[in-house]
Amino acid sequence: MTATLILEDGTVLKGKSFGAQGTSMGEIVFNTSMVGYQEILTDPSYANQIIIMTYPEIGNYGINDDDFESEKPRCRGFIVKNSCENDSHYKSRQNISNYLKKHNIIGIEGIDTRFLTKKIREKGVMNCLITTEYVDDGNLSEKMGMLNSYEPNRDIVLEVSNRETYEVNQSGGVNLALIDYGCKTGIINSLIKRGCKITVFPASVDSETILRGNFDSMFLSNGPGDPADCAAEIKTLENLVGKVPIFGICLGYQLLSIVLGAKTYKLKYGHRGANHPVINLHTKQVMMTSQNHGYAVDADSLTKIMDVTYKNLNDDTLEGFKSDSLKIEAVQFHPEANPGPVDAALIFDDWVKKMYEYKKAPVRKAEEIASL
Repeated sequence: MTATLILEDGTVLKGKSFGAQGTSMGEIVFNTSMVGYQEILTDPSYANQIIIMTYPEIGNYGINDDDFESEKPRCRGFIVKNSCENDSHYKSRQNISNYLKKHNIIGIEGIDTRFLTKKIREKGVMNCLITTEYVDDGNLSEKMGMLNSYEPNRDIVLEVSNRETYEVNQSGGVNLALIDYGCKTGIINSLIKRGCKITVFPASVDSETILRGNFDSMFLSNGPGDPADCAAEIKTLENLVGKVPIFGICLGYQLLSIVLGAKTYKLKYGHRGANHPVINLHTKQVMMTSQNHGYAVDADSLTKIMDVTYKNLNDDTLEGFKSDSLKIEAVQFHPEANPGPVDAALIFDDWVKKMYEYKKAPVRKAEEIASL
């Protein structure tokens, strides 16, 4: 069946559908990873977005039971050059087309993904519409009207976050509160592996609930959308900063930056892939990292309490900061990878070591926090 992709700038591309049928709209973004499409599809940070895979052959090893990053895909659509129907891997349980169909995600193959990616790099990310409905000159203007009136869900973090509080690894040595803004399974597994007892809270949790738990540390997960839209989540963190050690990844990093007085801005086409070089400014060590974000922290807006720790070697954007006085540390990239290289896994080792150290430290007095 023919499928159609319509971009905000009026570009129309025809391809072949796989997966579900229907019409969907979202922000079109590209990911440069060669493998890991299952992890990418199930990463909640892709909510509200339609993903292009730049690697031409997708689906060759199928879908297995072990590599999900959440319970279901959250993206609005999936675009590839070639979709492999005849998957071949001993762990595969279904092909990618059937998986997308099961979860009502529209896929399009046969698209010139190189052309599409170059267009986004030149013009920047934009909204798009994908449909399996027949599109010609007679109804194209109707589809463009739908696209022009599209508005993303500004409360997308609440949509992808777990609704209930739950506990994992109750034998762990560090009592950790994790706020789920759209948390990847890989993050939780990385913390469990290092001996953390974790209580996972929904994004809507209030500061009083966290403080009543008498946790040793807090962890803020990745998540989708514009960090500036997370007004309630930011307010909660404002009431927690300085009262408990906090670590964060991706959206968690961006929210902490805003709380400490910095600003965020939208990147032209974002960082999404498994080969982004990042340098540790203190050790000068370079790591290849997995990334998935469309916003960055403005270097010119940093406050004196923020110490930059990492930078991206491709475009010099900020990738991490810490505040020793507030016991805060966060990175923009994904140390748990999934998919991607494991160079940055040592960050979890360092953070959990600090969690054990902070466990013995006294809680700050309110007047000390106010003076910072």
